[in-house]
This record gives sequence, structure tokens and C-alpha cells, in this order.
Amino acid sequence: MSELLTVRSAAGRLGVSYSTLKQWIYDGAVRTVRTKGGHHRLTELEVHRLLLSDAGGEKTSRKPPPRGKVGSKAGRIAGAKGAGRSSQPARPGVLVALSGRNQLRGIVEEVRGDGLLAQVRLRIGDQRLTAVITQDAIAELKLKRGDEAVAIIKSTEVMIGRYR
Repeated sequence: MSELLTVRSAAGRLGVSYSTLKQWIYDGAVRTVRTKGGHHRLTELEVHRLLLSDAGGEKTSRKPPPRGKVGSKAGRIAGAKGAGRSSQPARPGVLVALSGRNQLRGIVEEVRGDGLLAQVRLRIGDQRLTAVITQDAIAELKLKRGDEAVAIIKSTEVMIGRYR
């Protein structure tokens, strides 16, 4: 069984406020488990469903996703390490295989840009990865906060450091 998350923790992962997520729960748009004390808990699977839903936009404008409907987002990268062997089914318009092996799957935490370039910050586990890409790439991938994405790292150099 997947781990149960508090509403506050799940809201943080989804990039919405605690009160927004509570409202979605009260509206019946989010599946929860209730503790003996009556508190709501969300499974990681439910949080993943919400992240993959068609609901989108900034924190304040997000609408609750329809219950039980999982949408597909064009431009979402479904491949993971071991390209072509993903356990997820391929969706139309989705990258299925890639030769790069250094792939890190995460959630888009922030997209900032001005002019030609934009900065994208991915949350990968408890780590953050920042990449600078073109505004055209942002538009083509339709990247926004809460989207699932993959950082593909191709480099001829790797540096190692130590904390003192």
C-alpha cells in the first residue's frame, strides 16, 4: 500500500494551498482515507493522479480535477531511465525512447523567464535541479508548475565536491 500523506504535505507536492486542497476534498474531487480521528489522508497514488490530471495553471486558478479522470498532457515526457522499458503505457505525442541514460524524473516547481531564455526548476525527490532553456522550448513542452518532466543530462564533464 502506498504511503499516506497529510493534506498539508500533499498540497505542497501539488503546488496548491492547503485550503484549496481541502476544498477539493470537500467537493468530492479528491479521494482520501480518513483516520480514526477523522483527519483526511491522501495516498501517493492519488497525489500522482492529481499531478497528471488536466487541471492546470497557477495556484490561485487551479480547478479541482474531475474524480477518476486522468488526463494526458501533450509534450509530457513519459520515458524514464532505461528508455523504451517504461512501465507506463505510451501516449500519443509522447517521447518513448531516448539514447541519453542520465535521466532524472521530477515535478516542475517553477518556470521563470524573460526574453529569449527561461529558468525551470524541477523537484526530484528532496533535491532541486535548475535548467536554463529557451522560451520556445517552454512553449513547445507546455511546461507549467506541477507538471511531470524529465531532466536529461548530457555532459562530457562531471565534477565532484565535498562539504567541509
